[in-house]
Amino acid sequence: MELTTFWFVLIAFLWIGYFVLEGFDFGVGMLAPALARNEAERKQVLGTIGPVWDGNEVWLITAVGAMFAAFPAWYAGLLSEFYLPITLILVGLIVRGVGLEWRGKVQHASDRAWCDLSVLVGSALPAFLWGAVFADLLRNSALAALVGGVLSLSLCVLHGAVFVALKTSGPVRSRARRAAVIAAAVALPAAVVALPNIPVTDAVAAGWSAAPWLWAGALASMAALASGIALTWRGRDGWAFAATASSIALGGAALFGALWPAPLPGLTVAEAASGPYTLGMLTWIGLIALPFVLGYQAWSYWVFRKRLVAEVSVAKVS
Repeated sequence: MELTTFWFVLIAFLWIGYFVLEGFDFGVGMLAPALARNEAERKQVLGTIGPVWDGNEVWLITAVGAMFAAFPAWYAGLLSEFYLPITLILVGLIVRGVGLEWRGKVQHASDRAWCDLSVLVGSALPAFLWGAVFADLLRNSALAALVGGVLSLSLCVLHGAVFVALKTSGPVRSRARRAAVIAAAVALPAAVVALPNIPVTDAVAAGWSAAPWLWAGALASMAALASGIALTWRGRDGWAFAATASSIALGGAALFGALWPAPLPGLTVAEAASGPYTLGMLTWIGLIALPFVLGYQAWSYWVFRKRLVAEVSVAKVS
């Protein structure tokens, strides 16, 4: 495998990991006001992401940093073309981070309400805008951007609801399952509209034979989403979360497959790449560092794997 291909695949993997992990973070942030009826339940809901949300953001930093180092022209073109939405995404991430960090330090209910609003808005903005950015990048259409944003937002809500159901018990768990079913009423139709259009680009014909792997990824993503909804309905929270995570991952794989080999209009991967020496050095650094990063994050999820209940002390949101 050529180094340019290797780094495109690695960057796609980092973006997909970010979408899967931050997807439920965003969903939990948006759902917290609807799922909690009191302060104890609010801590229970936000405690599900308390130990992991800032670690999940590292995937975005790593993905963007890898783009900057391996494909500087792609990095510059993407951030320049979508300067305003990406700026709004960064503002949302900052506002959300401040809300999550500050919430555990304030004493008055009114201050906590402002923190909760910051978490909600700071979660909704990136959840919608990332879908809009990548849909517009793929289709160059305002309508596609709107559909992509709706799909991304509703998938995050669904993914987050399933995660809360997996990580909590009691009334919050029941409400999370109901919220997942409601979110599915938006996510599934949006997926039916958006996902089959991923393999149909200017460079790829519409037929199955022209891009079988892209079609397989898009259809498998829809199947995983439908199975996740069914599993949630049956109360199989663990399998439901695996299904919604798979749906996001498969859809992301189809998306980046459609962006190959021209991640920006008029710019191929080969033209956007750094020199062979730079890519070679990056490869050695990545092969050494990435296993440690993945291992540490897997260990952190294992440590905080238990369910949370509202009556006991929960993980501090920090």
